[in-house]
Amino acid sequence: MPDCKALTLLGFAAKAGKLSFGMDAAVKTLKSGKAFLTVAAYDVSDKSRKEIAFFAQKYSVKFLVLERLDIKTVSDAVGRRCGIMSVNDSGFAGAFLKAYIEGGNANDE
Repeated sequence: MPDCKALTLLGFAAKAGKLSFGMDAAVKTLKSGKAFLTVAAYDVSDKSRKEIAFFAQKYSVKFLVLERLDIKTVSDAVGRRCGIMSVNDSGFAGAFLKAYIEGGNANDE
C-alpha cells in the first residue's frame, strides 16, 4: 500500500475527531482558525483544488495535494468518502507531513 504510514496517521486523526471532511467543513475549520493543514487527493476537481488552496492561503494554512493518493484510497483510510479535508491538530498535521514527504514527492500549492 502506498504511503502506508501517512494513511495510518490520517486514520488515527479521523478516529480522534481531528479531521474535517469535505470542502465546506474544511473551509469552516480554516475560518475558525482550528486547521493546521489542508489536503486534497490528486483526483479532486481543479475547481475544488483551487478553491481549497485559496482558503488555505487566505488563512495561512499549509495546503498539500496528495500526488500519490486518490479519493478512494484516502476515503478508505479515514472511513468515509472525501477528497478534501483539514487536519485540526498540530501533532497529527506535523506527523502526517513528515510521513508523507519522507514517503516520496509532495506537491505544495
